[in-house]
Amino acid sequence: MINDLPNTTVSKVAKALVSMREEGGAVALGRVLTLVIASPGAHHEAAIDAANAASAEHPMRVIVIRTDAEGETRLDAQIRVGGDAGASEVIVLTAGGETAVNKESLVTGLLLPDAPVVVWWPDQPPADAGHSDLGHIAQRRITDTSTASSKRERLTQLRQAYTPGDTDIAWTRLTRWREQLASVLDQPPFEPITAAEVRGSGQSPSTALLAAWLGMALDLPVIWHPETADEWDHGIHSVRLTRASGDIVLERQNDTIAVLTQPGQPDHELHLPRRSLRECLAEELRRLDPDLLYGRVLTDGWANLPKPGGS
Repeated sequence: MINDLPNTTVSKVAKALVSMREEGGAVALGRVLTLVIASPGAHHEAAIDAANAASAEHPMRVIVIRTDAEGETRLDAQIRVGGDAGASEVIVLTAGGETAVNKESLVTGLLLPDAPVVVWWPDQPPADAGHSDLGHIAQRRITDTSTASSKRERLTQLRQAYTPGDTDIAWTRLTRWREQLASVLDQPPFEPITAAEVRGSGQSPSTALLAAWLGMALDLPVIWHPETADEWDHGIHSVRLTRASGDIVLERQNDTIAVLTQPGQPDHELHLPRRSLRECLAEELRRLDPDLLYGRVLTDGWANLPKPGGS
């Protein structure tokens, strides 16, 4: 069910939401949090789709804010419930002119009472998310460096403004890679790693974050090789770990399969699918405490990562 509310107010939106619940027989399913999606660009519909899918695991209220400070001063809204919103309630706010100046005032009257708040910027985060008008009311703040035109610049910006509670989808995409590598290192022979190399697309912030994490975990400089689109066009390509008995190589073959090569063992094909936006968002919503490891990787690991190519 979709209800369009042109040239409205936050109070009218709240009343309309209650009315739609009563008329449609929708039940508030014990919603566990409010997810605020702030997206002035073209990524808001993909973000809504991901939130709707993640709501099967995390029933929530989703508030989408689109602002245009140069536009006409007005507030338009759309409410989606039922089959158009998964297990969530979706409120899309489009604010222009003076109405767009204070984003916090737009969402305050629509937040679920006594429920955590998570803010997600799918494309254009503020310079300091933790102290922004939306960020300071949230327990968790999610960004996505993969949508930035300059990934390295965005990571540097996130590092400089990091506040506990910040996280990034580029980091969440690494979960399976980190699990696989940790599993390999937990097996004999228990020899120290003497060198490490990470290869991947030059447009992949996850490749850089994986190299930064490895450098911290292994306490050694990691060679980071960004590859051209002709060599590898998307995401992480491979990780090579060197020790006395030989090299361990985990290399992606395609979007779902990676091959693990170890000295004295046959090659193993591993199921290592690329993670969808829905999967990454659902993982981030499972925890509302600060991701301290991400903070350390971003502030310490990224700062100490050698330049690409090990130079």
